Amino acid sequence: MAATFSLTQAIDRAVRIKGASSAVVDGDTRFTWREFGDRVARLAAGFQALGLASGGRVVLLALNSHRSLECFFAAMHAGGVIVPLNHRLGKLEIAAQVADCDPDVIVVGSEFVEQVRGLPKRADQRPPALVHCASGPAPEGLAAFEDLIARSDPVDDALRCGEDLACLIYTSGTTNAAKGVMLSHANLCANTANVIGELGMDEATVDLHHGPLFHIASAARLFSASHVAGCHVILPRFVAAEVIAEIERSRITHLTLVPTMVRMLLDEPGFAAADLSSLRYVSYGSAAMPEPLLREFMERLPQVRFVQSYGMTELSPVTTILGWQDHLPGAAANGRLRSAGRAAMFAEVAVVGPDDRPLPIGKAGEIVARGPMVMQGYWNRPDLTAEALRGGWMHTGDIGYLDGDGYLFVVDRLKDMIITGGENVWSQEVENALSAHPAIAQCAVIGKPDAHWGETVHAVVTLKAGNAASAQELIDHCRDLLAHYKCPRSVDIRADPLPLSGANKILKAALREQLTA
Repeated sequence: MAATFSLTQAIDRAVRIKGASSAVVDGDTRFTWREFGDRVARLAAGFQALGLASGGRVVLLALNSHRSLECFFAAMHAGGVIVPLNHRLGKLEIAAQVADCDPDVIVVGSEFVEQVRGLPKRADQRPPALVHCASGPAPEGLAAFEDLIARSDPVDDALRCGEDLACLIYTSGTTNAAKGVMLSHANLCANTANVIGELGMDEATVDLHHGPLFHIASAARLFSASHVAGCHVILPRFVAAEVIAEIERSRITHLTLVPTMVRMLLDEPGFAAADLSSLRYVSYGSAAMPEPLLREFMERLPQVRFVQSYGMTELSPVTTILGWQDHLPGAAANGRLRSAGRAAMFAEVAVVGPDDRPLPIGKAGEIVARGPMVMQGYWNRPDLTAEALRGGWMHTGDIGYLDGDGYLFVVDRLKDMIITGGENVWSQEVENALSAHPAIAQCAVIGKPDAHWGETVHAVVTLKAGNAASAQELIDHCRDLLAHYKCPRSVDIRADPLPLSGANKILKAALREQLTA
């Protein structure tokens, strides 16, 4: 069977066309594509020897490293499915997801070994094999990663492709039990096709991976960079100073960020003096980008082409793109810098009302999408799958509208919309206004329960170092920009950073819990 729409085919191609070129840089460790391909084939054999069956799951619970990248491709090479778990979860949450996906193998980093010891299992599930995702000897009961590679002979690619399941990515689960999103080889290859042209990705790409691989935006970039036979540079996690240093050291060409990371980079003392001239493209997304913050970042990196992508895990993840041309000064003046761009090459996007009928241009409703990047469904949840994919469209739960040229404007998450005195307030619009104040570093806007109004607009902010502002000053600032009913009635100014998810997005659910507590 021809391996069409195959993620592992990307490795075979890279080995053939760039075998002696750098594939992976992880600190002082470097592998060529030929070496990387050999390690993947040997690790795949090791997984099979440990009991990985065709279609079986390999859970990855570790910080980023070259071994993480090898696990992604080796699981698929062996005929299995990779399941990267959020290592910031508690032991009970991890146990629930492990029980849900029933893995054959768990690959665990040194920091998280205790999280997987003694995990409860259902009576019908056999205990998974445990692999230590590190160099050197393994703790008792775990197989040593490097020994597993060294003692295994390489096996042929299982040639999983098309609609075969490739990744199982659990959603954050901040409001309810996490759902396993099933993404096929075809889904993730479609994402690659949607983004590589917009991002100018080619064999000269040097992509920095610092985001957690349990987040689809980070995981999908592993595949797109491999499809063009670029070079992967890996950091364990996002630390602003380390990202800046790595851009200089490895001459990074492509970087992916969320808004909180942009703020951290700009605030890092070494940013202004750093040599970031190698950067060609910066892509951003995963959360709303305040326009003032984006403009500040663009001014600091004038040689860079900026690209925004909008989507979600269920869309593999990209469905609309605001290209670099729309970030140029002339184009940005038309207000489209606040948009999420237009439908990606192989995506369809619409805005519908409660009856799932398309709404007129400019009318806000739920954003829906369809195309080859749409997930297969939720693992073991046919009820939720049917609800999300009704009518053949993925219902995103985001609210937005389309303009006459097909640009999508995302105004809020459906669950984040504030209803105050019968008026709808989009939290992102208020956050954008607050971010225009020169003292603001971070902000989040949520609804505060109120006996009279139902909800009032409440802002939680942090200030830039050396800046001061009162709650009333921030409210007055918003009143110059917004209708008064949209402006915060109360402002919580905090000294500590706002709570962030593993993907560095502000956790509004945690802020709501703190407010009600």
